Amino acid sequence: MNSSISQQRRYLPPLSALRAFEAAARHQSFRLAANELSVTPTAISHQVRQLESLLGVPLFERRVRKVLLTAQGRTLYPVLRDGFDAFAAVMAPLLQPKKRRTLTISATPAFVARRLVPKVADFHAQHGDLDLRLHASTTPVDFSTQQIDAAIRYGRGDYPGLQSEYLSSTQYAPLCSPRLGLHTTTQLPRHPLLHYLWQPSLPDPPDWPAWGRKAGLGTMDFLGGVTFSDETHAMAAAIAGQGVALLNTSLVADELAQGTLVQPFGPTLDGFAYYLVYPPATASDPAFHALRAWLRDALSAAPA
Repeated sequence: MNSSISQQRRYLPPLSALRAFEAAARHQSFRLAANELSVTPTAISHQVRQLESLLGVPLFERRVRKVLLTAQGRTLYPVLRDGFDAFAAVMAPLLQPKKRRTLTISATPAFVARRLVPKVADFHAQHGDLDLRLHASTTPVDFSTQQIDAAIRYGRGDYPGLQSEYLSSTQYAPLCSPRLGLHTTTQLPRHPLLHYLWQPSLPDPPDWPAWGRKAGLGTMDFLGGVTFSDETHAMAAAIAGQGVALLNTSLVADELAQGTLVQPFGPTLDGFAYYLVYPPATASDPAFHALRAWLRDALSAAPA
């Protein structure tokens, strides 16, 4: 059986010669064609003569400072022009740099530093086509004005107009470096208490005064000590042996597992929970599904 025309081998002159002819015909000038193709006018003339030799017909009438198409040239030119235009139309979107999708998640500086940053490499290993942006702030984001895809909020989970998914609970305990040699609550007044500022919108935060009430130590001063504006600074001070901090145990799970922080005594305080919060429209975004799955894996992973 004979092969179809589409399967037969095509015979075409060199592409460089066809491009030179098409540009020269469009500009009616070897010089302007040379400028477009970043070659010399002599090179254009050589390519055109090569094409004329291969075809066995003249394609241009050479005139002073311009060239005119012959009848054969007028036949060939629109075919090449339309072909190159079609090539350009198809190639243009392929040559454009692909826009990468960036997903932005907001959380408190402590949560970002302690729970998300150690897992960033896992996200990129799983989703190489997505970029991740971590936004650290203690101020709740405004989804209507900020380019944020999702946020992790600490609270009761009631966020009007937003979708809310429970992530994990929290517990707060007195933690310190084992170098302090702290074992009983009677030793607590000998060491500075480390505080950090809570969000003003949170009622009844699990702070030192609340812990003192639960521990039955109402006569002790739980307001003195050192206060930090950032929770991570209180963690760093406790690890360095600068005092005793009431910390979210999930944020220092690695230090507790490694023994650089210890809980010398109780009680513990139950805090609010962490929730994944996002606008309802985000729920249908496949990229968000990838972010949510990674986040759940990151929070469920055991400490290193």
